[in-house]
Parts: sequence; C-alpha cells; structure tokens
Amino acid sequence: MQPLRHLLPAALILLAGCTKHAAPAANPAAALPAAKVRLAVAVAEDHPAVTEVTGTIRPVQRAQLAAKVMGTIEELPVTLGQRVAAGDLLVKISVGEITARLAQAQSQFNVAKRDLERERDLLGKGASTADMVRGLEDRFTMTQAMVREAEVMLGYAEVRAPFAGVIARKLVNAGDLASPGFPLLELEGTDAFQVEAAVPDSLTGNLAPGTALTVTAGGQTFVATLAELSSAADASARSVLAKLTVPAGTAVRSGQFVRVSVPGAPVRALLVPAAAISVLGQMERVFVAGEGSRAVLRLVKSGASQDGRTEILSGLDAGEKVVVNPPAGLREGQTLEILP
Repeated sequence: MQPLRHLLPAALILLAGCTKHAAPAANPAAALPAAKVRLAVAVAEDHPAVTEVTGTIRPVQRAQLAAKVMGTIEELPVTLGQRVAAGDLLVKISVGEITARLAQAQSQFNVAKRDLERERDLLGKGASTADMVRGLEDRFTMTQAMVREAEVMLGYAEVRAPFAGVIARKLVNAGDLASPGFPLLELEGTDAFQVEAAVPDSLTGNLAPGTALTVTAGGQTFVATLAELSSAADASARSVLAKLTVPAGTAVRSGQFVRVSVPGAPVRALLVPAAAISVLGQMERVFVAGEGSRAVLRLVKSGASQDGRTEILSGLDAGEKVVVNPPAGLREGQTLEILP
C-alpha cells in the first residue's frame, strides 16, 4: 500500500484539470424575451455658446433735477412714488433777492421808456438832438435786457417736471437750502424702458445694433433689441455697456434685475432625445443598441436641455443608436426588437 502523501499530488492535479475546463456562466439577460424599443441616433451639431450676463431695467426717460439759484425751499408738493404730468410744479425756492432785482430793473426800464418817448417828441419839435435820442434808445435796450434777465432768474425759482413720470428719489425737504447744481429730485418716465448690461468684450464681436437677445426678468422671458453698444470697453471689468429696448407693454419696473443671453462662437454638441436618459440614484444612463441588437448600458453626463433634446457631455459617441423611453425592466445584454 502506497503512503497517503503519494496520493495527494495526484488528487490536486485532477481537481485543477476539472476547474480549467468548467463551462462559463451564461448571461441571465440573454434568456429574457426581446424588448420592443424605438431607437434614435446621437447627433453632433454646431450650436452657438450662450453666455448669461446680468443687467438692470432702466427707464428711457430719467432726469436728476437740480437748482439753478440759491435759496430756501419754500414748497415741495410731491411725494416719493407720486406720478406727475409734464409741467407740474415740483419745487419752489424762495428768492427774495431776485424778486427785488426784477423790481429794480423794471423801474429803470420804465424811466428809460418815458425819457425816450419825451425826447422823441421833442426831437419832432426841434427841441432835442438825434444824439440824445440815440443815447436814450441804448439805455432803453439795456434796461429791457436787465428786466428779461431778472425774469429768467426768477423763473428758476420754480422747478417743473420736464416730462410725465414718477418721483423716484427725494433728496431734499421743505426748508432745506437749495444751491446751484445741487440735486433735488430724480424723475423717471413710465412709458418706455431699456436694459443696461455690461457685456464681456470677448462677446461683442457678434453684436450689432438691431440684434435680438433673449432677456429673463423674474418669471418672464422676452426678446429685446440691441439699441446701443458702446465703442469703448471698461478697462477694469473688460466689459462694454449695452442698451436694449424693452418691448412696449412688457411688465417690468425700474431697477429690476435681469439676465441677458448673449450668443458666442459655435461649439460642437452631442444631442440625444431627453427621453433616452434615465436616472438611477445619482447616475445618468442610456441604453445603446450594440452588436446583435442587444442592449448595452452606458453611464453618461448630461448638459443643457432644449426642445426635447439633451446635450451629452461624456459617455456616448456620435452616430450611436440609443433607446428612447427604455422599458423599466430593460437589462444590459437583453435582445432588442426595433420598432419603426
């Protein structure tokens, strides 16, 4: 009888030989019935890259009203947010000095007028000279100009609305001292609005007056026309000021925050129907029709979606056929029955 140690190597060799020739396990999905699906081709297309820039709604008509004369604010008959019509009184300044100057100029004018009329009458009778009359005519003209100057200055005591609008800011109150050039009120129109946005200098090459751009304001989206584009860029921000006309009747307000979509250079994008992408947890996946019409699972990363199509950033190649609306039980390796 042979010792046990001589039989152990033979048993190991026999076991190794059986393991080497074992049949591979079959894919369970291959035994499932064919899944009826429709396919779509992943298409690569050139699309303009869109950059969103921020902007602000501004009224087309706006004015900062300042005083032209110095004096105490006597009347301020408007309130913040009040609507006013063109020509309405907004501020009245007390200018007693100018009133006195007007009275003095008017008195001198009256004297010059009477003297001129008297000398003209005497000249007709031969009791005066032409030089005397010409001197009084010059005096009359000078005093007349003094009256007009004082009247204009007195008119500056009242600040009236240059156009119909709403009081946006009140910078003074009744009793304050008004000084020439010092702002009193800000008036904004309510009929027409525009968008002011700082567009990156790199995106201005595709823009020209008349270009239509999409604007998002709050919960609404509208198309605005580029009206003005500055020829000089801001050296610190590397941006250019653009003004867009807001369509009439659009519900916007002054100072409202908006986003403007500015097209850039075209970029290549791989697009598939949005219905071809399914989400499992945090993974996005699609099924591709592989060799032998079998389902192949691909993990992908999606981008922006528009018009029922989604951009695929990675995980798929152009020309591959993806399953649209994959059945819930579809598994990798399962046979596909392609529907027309």
